[in-house]
Amino acid sequence: MEELIKMVSDRTGLAPDKARQAVDAVMTFLKAKLPPALASHIDSIASGNVSDLGGIATELGGMGGVADLVKGVEKRFGME
Repeated sequence: MEELIKMVSDRTGLAPDKARQAVDAVMTFLKAKLPPALASHIDSIASGNVSDLGGIATELGGMGGVADLVKGVEKRFGME
């Protein structure tokens, strides 16, 4: 998650502690709005563990188009 915080700080000019607060607020929002099966992957992905995208695709199995989208992202970035 440090990489995300640095990116927010660099792109917005926010001090790193303020960027951390902004990222934490967004992460909390996403976890509250997503279904629990997906929300459980947010921290892992934000920390750079893109292998969790496969878990999300599995969780979305019944949602067809969204699962295909995630699988396409995995393929595009060589994460199959």
